Amino acid sequence: MLGLLWRAVCVAFLLAAPMAARAESRLVDFEVASKRFDGNRVGVSPTRKAVAYLPDGYEAGSWRYPVVYFLPNLFDDHRAIFDRDGARAVLDRAVAQGKVPPLILVSADFSTPTGSSFYATSPVTGDWTGFLASDLVAAVDGRFRTLPLPEARGLLGDRMGGYGAIRTAMLAPGVFGAVYALHPVGTGVGLQTMNSRPNFERLASAKSLDDLGDDGFSRVFLGMYQAFLPNPDRPPFYADFPASGRGASLTTDPVLTAKLQNAFLLDRLLPTHAAELKALRGLMFDWGRFDGNADHVVANRAFAGLLEELGVANEAEEYRGWWGERHWSRGGRVEDRVLPFFGRALAFDPSPLAGEGSPAEPGRVRGR
Repeated sequence: MLGLLWRAVCVAFLLAAPMAARAESRLVDFEVASKRFDGNRVGVSPTRKAVAYLPDGYEAGSWRYPVVYFLPNLFDDHRAIFDRDGARAVLDRAVAQGKVPPLILVSADFSTPTGSSFYATSPVTGDWTGFLASDLVAAVDGRFRTLPLPEARGLLGDRMGGYGAIRTAMLAPGVFGAVYALHPVGTGVGLQTMNSRPNFERLASAKSLDDLGDDGFSRVFLGMYQAFLPNPDRPPFYADFPASGRGASLTTDPVLTAKLQNAFLLDRLLPTHAAELKALRGLMFDWGRFDGNADHVVANRAFAGLLEELGVANEAEEYRGWWGERHWSRGGRVEDRVLPFFGRALAFDPSPLAGEGSPAEPGRVRGR
């Protein structure tokens, strides 16, 4: 009887051992200290939080991986796609099903007290472009086993993050090789004037962010003004406002409005930065046809046309969707569109499953 019991224990151990030893993906939290935010006026911390997705097999091998940098939407932190949207499971499934070779995905915190940095450089909020393109990339390349090459780095952004992905590719050339923007905003003026959105009377009378309460438009546009109309000598918000009053009494400052549009809108930046986008290995963006804000639909259609006019190769897609959709679901846009795009556009080492000595596939790094 004891002999049978012992054999049963041994069999159970042998069956369980491969499962216990099996590698799996993991998330690694880390921080990046940067001097890009020295002297900022709004309390942005110089130490930014980030999280990296490391694929199944990372610990056991010696190969290097491309990195996709994820840029969050307004008010989202660096972990939202993992804690709320289940991004780890989506990445695991896409790799396991061969939709994309194993890669690293990094998400960092790009928020300011108003909700977003707009991925811009400002004396009021800091140098976010430099932080992303230089400090964060250097920290990731120094900490993880990456392919430290532009052709092995991608930018992926969601809505305001999509804006930031395209903007960064324009203003920080030679760092990233491919861009996918999910439903980007700020590509053009749309139908409704931007100055009609915030409550300028409330902004003018507010002494702190708390005075704006739950006025989301005013908070978001205040962040925009701090990024693109900064005024370090104008407390408490350290920004100029392009209008005053509200409704029928709204008075627009044409000089400041033009300055804002020229600094913020991607279609204004594109003519002088088309060459930077042409140098990418891939550019793709999309938008939902049923977005409740028609500005986003109209502006993205026009931006796709402008890219074509300037000879910038791109994939632009309007789909049956709406603003605010989460795309990290099974069979969602990240799994079926985004990750296969990066599988085509980025450079990879040979697949870990193929072995270190296997010849590289077309477009891969090793063996070229």
